Amino acid sequence: MAGAKNHDYHILPTDIWPFIMSMSALVFTSGMVLYMHEMPYGHFVTGLGVAGLIAAFFSWFSNITKEAQAGDHTPVVQLHLRYAMILFIASEVMFFVGWFWAFFDFALFPNALEQYADVVGGQFPPKAIEAVMDPFGLPLLNTLILLCSGTTLTWSHHSLIHGDRDSAKTGLWLTIALGVLFSFIQAYEYMHAPFGFGGNTYSSAFYMATGFHGFHVIIGTIFLIVCLVRLNKGHFTPRQHFGFEAAAWYWHFVDVVWLFLFVTVYIWGGWGAAIH
Repeated sequence: MAGAKNHDYHILPTDIWPFIMSMSALVFTSGMVLYMHEMPYGHFVTGLGVAGLIAAFFSWFSNITKEAQAGDHTPVVQLHLRYAMILFIASEVMFFVGWFWAFFDFALFPNALEQYADVVGGQFPPKAIEAVMDPFGLPLLNTLILLCSGTTLTWSHHSLIHGDRDSAKTGLWLTIALGVLFSFIQAYEYMHAPFGFGGNTYSSAFYMATGFHGFHVIIGTIFLIVCLVRLNKGHFTPRQHFGFEAAAWYWHFVDVVWLFLFVTVYIWGGWGAAIH
């Protein structure tokens, strides 16, 4: 019959939200440029872009959820969704590689930036840094928290695969609670840090690397909260739960990045400096 579907792919209907997402991203980045250069309407344009991004995320992802519930996510569609998530995480890996690269460059070549010789002093951490974070205090506690959260999330995932929905919900609740606890501890650490943002290479690289990781933890926590809501609504089955799986991949990626941050930035990066 003409128009009959003879393939396993899902043909997407016409949707305005990808266009709104692109335009909102343009407005947001433009607003950030205006804000950073202290130009008029920077706050307004940035806020408008953020509002558009939130609306587009919510509506677009809602449509994807409806497609999954309608049975449109066939095995071949799920396979390509997995490819997309893998590529997204790969792009995130390269994002953090940039910050690690900058940190190692500052640490191994402290005299490379001659214009900052007065605050660097040919050493790393720079002489302007009177004390660094104690890596075996709150950072170590946060490391243990993230490792535990990875364990509870794996337990939740395996429980879902084996049809134990109560254990899956419990594990997900614990993971979310640990993620929130990590964010609060990191905020407390920032408030009591012995150095501020900017002014020298160490503090800039420290806050940018750990701060972006903290932002990813917040995004991952929201991701898991959405999964918990969907789990309570019965959206996930042992054979079809890609949304949960993608959230688990993302969370484990955040865990691994933190381990690298803990070893390189907190332990190696502050080695030999005075402890706050």
